[in-house]
Amino acid sequence: MHSQNINLPSKPKIIKEEDNKGIYEIDGLYPGYGYTLGNSIRRIIISSIPGAAITSLSIEGVKHEFSTIEGIKEDVISLILNLKEINFTLHSDEPQKISLKVKGPKVVTAADLDVNSEVEVLNKDAYLCEITGKVTLEFEMTVEKGIGYISKEQVEKERTAIGDIALDAAFTPVKRASYEVENMRVGDRTDHNRLRLFIETDGTISPKEVLEYSISLMIKQLQAVVGFKENVIEAEDGMMSDNMVEGAQDTAESPSKIKIEELQFSTRTENALLAGGVKTLSGLLKKSESDLKALGGLGDKAVEEIRELLEGKGLYLKQEKK
Repeated sequence: MHSQNINLPSKPKIIKEEDNKGIYEIDGLYPGYGYTLGNSIRRIIISSIPGAAITSLSIEGVKHEFSTIEGIKEDVISLILNLKEINFTLHSDEPQKISLKVKGPKVVTAADLDVNSEVEVLNKDAYLCEITGKVTLEFEMTVEKGIGYISKEQVEKERTAIGDIALDAAFTPVKRASYEVENMRVGDRTDHNRLRLFIETDGTISPKEVLEYSISLMIKQLQAVVGFKENVIEAEDGMMSDNMVEGAQDTAESPSKIKIEELQFSTRTENALLAGGVKTLSGLLKKSESDLKALGGLGDKAVEEIRELLEGKGLYLKQEKK
């Protein structure tokens, strides 16, 4: 296989960190890799960072979420929405019970929650409700660690005791994650990428930890798929036939046998290559970008399409003469 070094990017650097927001940059990415890496990291950040959320609630004297509570300004749905704004850190992998028992009149905040040493409430000033009469508000809720999102129906089915109100749970501690890519110079080339990532969390984890965790998670996923399992393709006798092995070698080692029509280019690009006399993969690999543009019918977009498809196979066009 034709080899050409794809230079490695820089390590992430901190551009700005303020409160629970962070901006980070990765420089020197090979052309196109800013989007490849940026999109992958962002998807992991928004889907896979563990956090804690309330999964069920049991209020004394209340049977369902569409109730009102005597002497309380808010209805149950409003109370639940306020409870979801509390940011918890759990120091245990086991679900934890949190209770509250408060007599009014009083403005109730997250500081009034009775928590054990395994639970930490970060925003204790978070408003929960207002008790307007001389009544006692008493409830218990379950907080759990998790990843991603679990619907109310799923929680109800798997976790909730009879009489408890099930809550849908968004475990992610990430409030926002986005990225942008700009071109930068590396050596003689000006088309390398700089990746800039913007991350905002709820304060239970720092944006820097989110970035580090997501990158290490992606590396673990990729390491798991390095190499191939042996004996995946088996003939009826349990072994690959000689013809199959030869065919595989032909495809891998003999680009001359792979026709342009097999490479899945767009119809316009395929027709332009064939009209220019480029019939096989090996014929294509002997052309540089300027050679292709000289054929006619192939503009910058088509050349980019050809280059990306080849790079996906670990192949490259001929280098331009200096």
